[in-house]
Amino acid sequence: MAAVCVFCASSSDLDRRWLELATQLGKALGPRGHSLVSGGGRVGMMGAVADAARASGAHTLGVIPQSLVDLEVADTAADELIVTTDMGARKNIMIDRSDAFITLPGGLGTLDELFEVWTTATLDLHHKPIVLLNTSGFYDGLLSWLGRLAETEFVRRPALAQLVVVDSVEAALDAVDARA
Repeated sequence: MAAVCVFCASSSDLDRRWLELATQLGKALGPRGHSLVSGGGRVGMMGAVADAARASGAHTLGVIPQSLVDLEVADTAADELIVTTDMGARKNIMIDRSDAFITLPGGLGTLDELFEVWTTATLDLHHKPIVLLNTSGFYDGLLSWLGRLAETEFVRRPALAQLVVVDSVEAALDAVDARA
């Protein structure tokens, strides 16, 4: 059983398929015996994954800064909700409380979280699996750019190898199970 941290979009103004992907991942956590660590929001993909995880029997831990609580977007239904002073403290707690990371489609915040856990892994600060769910080629452009960075030695190939890229929820959870 792993505490799986899921990074994803918090926007509700998304194509329905992305919300359904988040729901699918949340539903799959409980039957595998995993718990969810999330950014503590109740909106968008973040809310969808948390609601589905709870419905599947998974324990949910949300970590959210006070500024977002003040905007009334906190997942108050979370089994455990930690309110932090800022986004940096939020990320640190999420990393500490997680055994593995899955990144779903998202924007700047999602990329920030992905790069934070990936960078800390390349610095040997943790050995937790980092999975990028590249459904429908969402991250193809990013992966292409990262490949070019490796060609020019701005990113080392072993660092690229630390990121497990998959295209389905089942493959993402299989990767977590194999490495956590």
